[in-house]
Amino acid sequence: MKYFCNPVNVNYRYQFNQDPRKGGALQICREAADPSMILFKGRYYIFASMTLGVWVSDDLVNWENRRLPEGLPFYDYAPDVRVIGDYVYFCASAREHNCDRWRTKDILNGPYEKLEGSFPFWDPNLFLDDDGRVYFYWGCSNETPIWGVELDSETMLPKGEKIAVVEGHPYEIGYERIGEDNSTLPASADVIEAKYQAFVKAQGVPEEYIPADVRPLIRGMFSDKPYIEGAWMDKHEGKYYLQYAAPGTQYNTYSDGVYVGESPLGPFRLAENNPYSYKPGGFLPGAGHGSTMRDREGNWWHTATMRISKNHDFERRVGLWPAGFDEDGELFCNQRYGDWPMALEGEPWRGPAWMLLSVGKAASASSCVPGHEPDKATEENVQTWWRAASNSRDEWLCVDLGKRFDVHAVQVNFADDIIDVPCPGEIHPGSQARYIDEDEHVTRWKLEGSLDGENWFVVEDKSEAGTNLSHDLIVREEGFAVRYLRLSGMAVPFEQAPCISGLRVFGLGDGEKPAGPVFTATRMGDLDMVVQIKEQPDALGYNILFGSSPEKLYHSYMVFEAGSRRVGALVRGREVYVRVDAFNENGITAGKCVIL
Repeated sequence: MKYFCNPVNVNYRYQFNQDPRKGGALQICREAADPSMILFKGRYYIFASMTLGVWVSDDLVNWENRRLPEGLPFYDYAPDVRVIGDYVYFCASAREHNCDRWRTKDILNGPYEKLEGSFPFWDPNLFLDDDGRVYFYWGCSNETPIWGVELDSETMLPKGEKIAVVEGHPYEIGYERIGEDNSTLPASADVIEAKYQAFVKAQGVPEEYIPADVRPLIRGMFSDKPYIEGAWMDKHEGKYYLQYAAPGTQYNTYSDGVYVGESPLGPFRLAENNPYSYKPGGFLPGAGHGSTMRDREGNWWHTATMRISKNHDFERRVGLWPAGFDEDGELFCNQRYGDWPMALEGEPWRGPAWMLLSVGKAASASSCVPGHEPDKATEENVQTWWRAASNSRDEWLCVDLGKRFDVHAVQVNFADDIIDVPCPGEIHPGSQARYIDEDEHVTRWKLEGSLDGENWFVVEDKSEAGTNLSHDLIVREEGFAVRYLRLSGMAVPFEQAPCISGLRVFGLGDGEKPAGPVFTATRMGDLDMVVQIKEQPDALGYNILFGSSPEKLYHSYMVFEAGSRRVGALVRGREVYVRVDAFNENGITAGKCVIL
C-alpha cells in the first residue's frame, strides 16, 4: 500500500519578494500555489505558481521537480494546463500585457509552440467540451467577476463577448467573507478610500509615483471584499461544474466553491454542497484555488493551495485530497483528516491511515530561541515553530509520546524564520516583483527512536541527503515500537538555525477510543453557527462536521481544544446538519447529528 500526507512532498522554491504592498521591502519565503493537475500519457503533472517547472509523478505519491524549457512565463501566476487531443495547452497570468499560450506534445522536453494572445487575463482555465468546442474562464479580483467566453479551437482567440459567470456574494455566502474564520463583511467605499489615502500618505511620496496598475492592488488591501478567483471547470454526466476560490489566500478559510450549469457558459446555480473544498483547521489549513482530475482508474482527486502566510501572505503549499460526485451529482472532497497520512487507494471517504500521536506531547531540545520553544513543534500549528539557538549540527529536538506506541509514520516539517540574506539574482519586475531562487538546496537530518530515552536506534538517516524536502514523510507500514523520537544532525538552506513547525507522529494506540462527544450547535444569523464542545479528558481533539443532510456531512473543521468555535461558512436560506466527532491516539468516535 502507498501513503501520502499533505502538503505534497516536493521542493518548494524560495521566493525573494519585493512586494509594493509591503513598501518594497525584501521578504523571503517558500511558495507554490494555484495547482493545475492533469493526467497526460499515463503520468501525472502538477503545474503550480512560482516553481520554475512542473511536478511529475507515476503514482500521485512520489513527485519529482522538473525544470521546463526556457521561454515559458515562469514568473506569471496561476499556470493553467489542459489536455486537448495530442497536445497540452499551457498559459499563465499577466495584467501588464496580452497573455500568450503554448502547446506541446512533450511536457518535459518540448518544443512548445507559441500561440499569440489577444488580451490580458488572470487565473486562467481552459475547458474542452465533449463536442470539441473550447471555453475559457478567468478572473482574480475583489472588484470584478470571473468571466467566461468561447474560443476558436484552432487559434484560441475569443469567438464572442465575455460573460460574467461567477460574482461574489459575501452577504449571502458565508465562506466568501474575508478574515480568519470568515469573520469580516465588506467595508464601505468611503472607508476603503480613507484607508488607501492614509497608506499613500504614510509612504511619503506623491500618489502619482505609485504605478497605476499597483493602485487597485493597494485599494484591494482595504476593501474587505472577497477575492473571487481560480476558476476550474469539470463536466460530469452532462452537467458543468464551475469551481472558484474565495475569499483570499492568506486566510485559514481559503476554499473552493462550485456552481452547476446545463451549458459551459451558464446560467449557473450555487451547488447544494458548498464550499466544496474547505479546510480551516488542523496543522496546515486552507484548500482554495485548485483543480479536479480523474486518475488512471477513474477516481477523482482535488488539489489546492494550503496556507502558511507568516513570512509573506504568499507563503503557501499544495495539498491533494480524494474527491468525487455523489448519487445526486454533488461534487465533494474529503478533507476530514486532510493533513494526516492517508492510503492512496480506497473509497473516497476512507479515514486516516493512522492516528495522530504527537499533539500536545512533551518536547525538549538542545537549545531554543525565546518564543520558539520545543513544545511549538507539537502544538499542531504550522505558523509556530521550535527554533534552535544555532545552526550547529549538534542541535537536536526530542518528542516524548508519554508511553510506548506502535508508530507507522512521521512527518518532519521544517519552517522558515525570518531569513536575512541578499537576493542571489535579479528581481523580475511586475505587480508581484520577485526572484525565484534557482539554486538546488539541501535539507538534512537524522531521526532516531528509543523506548527508554537512553538506547537509540535509527529510524531514518538523511544526514547526507541531496534533496530539499521541507515536509518529508517517513512511512513504516509494519510499524515500530517507540516512546521517544529525536531529530538531530540538521542542516537547512542558507545555513539557517533549524526550525521545526511540526514533528508529527502517527500510529496506533492500544487503549480505548474517546467517549461520544457532548456538544451544542446554534445558528447565529444567516451565515454563522457556534459549536460548543464539552471538554472530555479522553479526547485529544474534535472534528466539527457539517453539511446538507446527515449523510452528506462533507465539510469539516478540526480543533484541538473544547469550548466554543464559530464556523462562518454557511449559506443563507439553507439548513445545515452538524455532528462533532472526538478522536485520540486510539481512534475516532462519532457524535450525534443535529439540524440547524
